[in-house]
Amino acid sequence: MPPYAALRAFEAVGQLGGIRRAAQELGIDHAAVSRHLRALEDWAGVKLIDRTQGGRLTPEGAKYLARISAALEEISRATLDLTRRGDDSRLVIWSVPGFAYRWLIRRLPDFYAAHPGFDLEVRPTDHTPDFGRHEADADIRYIRDMSAPGDTDVQAMEIARPVVFPAASPEVAARIGQGAPAEALLAETLLHEDDDSEWRTWLAARQVEVPERLGGPRLWHAHLTLDAARRGQGVVLTNALLAGDELAAGQLVDLSLQPAEPEIRFGGYAFRARKDRWRDPAITKFRRWLEREAARDAGVA
Repeated sequence: MPPYAALRAFEAVGQLGGIRRAAQELGIDHAAVSRHLRALEDWAGVKLIDRTQGGRLTPEGAKYLARISAALEEISRATLDLTRRGDDSRLVIWSVPGFAYRWLIRRLPDFYAAHPGFDLEVRPTDHTPDFGRHEADADIRYIRDMSAPGDTDVQAMEIARPVVFPAASPEVAARIGQGAPAEALLAETLLHEDDDSEWRTWLAARQVEVPERLGGPRLWHAHLTLDAARRGQGVVLTNALLAGDELAAGQLVDLSLQPAEPEIRFGGYAFRARKDRWRDPAITKFRRWLEREAARDAGVA
């Protein structure tokens, strides 16, 4: 085996495209990187860097880089697994923003009270983490179909599958009227996240003939549509999990339009983690706390 420091220096040069950049990444002097490269070339008996071409990799160097990069990445992943396994006080969680802002954040003090000293990092994001690259230990996503085939290396637990309903500010609700027909919404400003598909599905289920185009702003995040509705800017399609605070405070009103049936549940919030880490102490602590909190909240039923 060649010296590990020489391999690491060569991999950094190849990935970053230069000795100086590699030196900055590794936190060492660029002269030390050059010495590592020469030591590796002397050890292998093959030129890996073409110094007449600005330090570009030779064909042999490019082939070697492709293979050792995968090996070094695997060493890094294995080491992270080794050092994190058994750590019952640290967790990095990514979450769909609406759930993080509207439900999770106000319950975290209870989690910290039950688990003092726990180091929890929550990142609201629309992106799903790459568990293989250790971008997160766990993830909370809104999943339309929990029974659909997914990543075989990932295990998931449904947190809640709430009923969705239209809500508006008290002023807008008074203008529409409680118990009004669902068709009345076609005359209102409808607030959308990324598209109008959810409104179309909900209206069609209430036997409303949906026009070819549904107007209304696209706001992309649930907490933005709720804020706009609270300010009287339109009608939001939401659920008690996200809108519980505003409903309890009277800032939003469930419109209770007719017909009242059927109930619509678009999808569920799911807690996800790698299968081989599902029972890790930190993940188990948070997952069980999440289950208890969801069970106590009637709004997520």
